[in-house]
Amino acid sequence: MGLEAKKYMDDGLLVPDDVVVGIVEERLQKEDCQEGFILDGFPRTLAQAEALKKVLGVLDMPLDFVISLGGDNLALIERLSGRRTCRECGRGYHIRFDPPQVDGKCDSCGGALFQRDDDQETTIRERLNVYGCQTAPLIDYYKKEGILVTLNGMEGIPQVWANIQKVLDEHQG
Repeated sequence: MGLEAKKYMDDGLLVPDDVVVGIVEERLQKEDCQEGFILDGFPRTLAQAEALKKVLGVLDMPLDFVISLGGDNLALIERLSGRRTCRECGRGYHIRFDPPQVDGKCDSCGGALFQRDDDQETTIRERLNVYGCQTAPLIDYYKKEGILVTLNGMEGIPQVWANIQKVLDEHQG
């Protein structure tokens, strides 16, 4: 299934839902998923959510909960558009929250910092529009399923991570 997905990605196309769901289904059947799993960024659409529900039913694997990290769009744009990455060692920075000591240079190796294409403001705004149309409806979907946990994604990284860990600990069984 991964090779099938690669064909679409190499052509710059979105991978069809049936291929994405097939990849997830294959992965969930691996031995290390039998005691539990975490999906990050999937599902992204109602169709994917319904397909996942069917797959999990066939595999007899319940979906215990879904975490939604809420956030303000303007703050998200600021956070994402401020990210920079070292071309040499891959270290990440943020121009406001974690800037390098010398503008444009990595503190670790001196490599040049760059902004990924998907961290450009126009790209972020488009991603937020797509999220609003395609992914946001999942919040109501999982709320109706009774498995939605909403957390504030605007807190600092350590606090957001602590809140996620708390949810995981509470649902561990």
